Amino acid sequence: MTYFYKGTVCSDLRTIKKFIEKIVKNLEVYIDDGDVMFDIKLILNELIVNGALHGNHCIMSKGVSLTLEMLDDKLRIEVEDEGNGINYDICSYNPKDLKTCGRGLVLVSGLSDEFHVENNKVVSVKHISR
Repeated sequence: MTYFYKGTVCSDLRTIKKFIEKIVKNLEVYIDDGDVMFDIKLILNELIVNGALHGNHCIMSKGVSLTLEMLDDKLRIEVEDEGNGINYDICSYNPKDLKTCGRGLVLVSGLSDEFHVENNKVVSVKHISR
C-alpha cells in the first residue's frame, strides 16, 4: 500500500497541534498498531515543533514543510523549515549535561529506523507492520 502527503504549516504552536492531529488521524486509516502510531505522533510533534521554534523562531510568516511517503512497510517523514539549518551530530549529545537542546532529535533518532539531518531538513524512516 502507498500513501503520500505534502503540506506546510505556519510556525504557530496551536496551528501545529491541529495540523499534527489531522495528519495522525489520516495515518490511522493505514496503520492500526497503536505503539507505532504513538512513535509516529511523537516524531511528527518533535520535528515540526523544533522546526517552528529553532528553525523559524516562531515567525508566523515562515512555514514548516512536511512530506510523508509510505511504501510497503516504511513510512518516510521529511520535515523542512525555513531556518539556516544546523550541523547536528547525535554523538555530541550528553544526557548527563542535563541540556534540553538536542534532546528532541535524540528521541526521534531512537524511535526511527533511519534518521539523518541535512541543514534545515530532517528525515526519519519508521518501519511499520500491517
